[in-house]
Amino acid sequence: MTETVESLFEQGLERYKAGEPVADLLPVFKDVCDRAPKSSAAWTCLAWLYLLDNKFSLAYKAAQKAVKLNPQDPQARVNLAVAMLETNHKGLRQHIELAQQLIFINNEWEEEIKKSIEDGLTRKPDWPSLTKVKKWIFE
Repeated sequence: MTETVESLFEQGLERYKAGEPVADLLPVFKDVCDRAPKSSAAWTCLAWLYLLDNKFSLAYKAAQKAVKLNPQDPQARVNLAVAMLETNHKGLRQHIELAQQLIFINNEWEEEIKKSIEDGLTRKPDWPSLTKVKKWIFE
């Protein structure tokens, strides 16, 4: 990523953490993905934003790209699993199992995934698909 794309990405993350509306952040992360199409982190963030915005087909496509670019990213796997549930795609068990394996070997990833899921449930309470994925991964 060029420095400007990287700073745009960082600014987008800060704006997200500050509670800015998802609809305002989607164009930022789309732009980052357009300008840095091999950034799995950008695709992972875009997929998450699409999930929060109930754009599940777009979330599925973005999460697929993120997983393809970085198969060892548990957040990308979680996003893909949630998107698969929301769009009735089959084969999500492999993504759940891989996410479990990844967080088992890295405690930092486990904490990040827990925080991410809690953030998602705070921003979008009573989210059945995310609740299911949380249960499958951690119980």
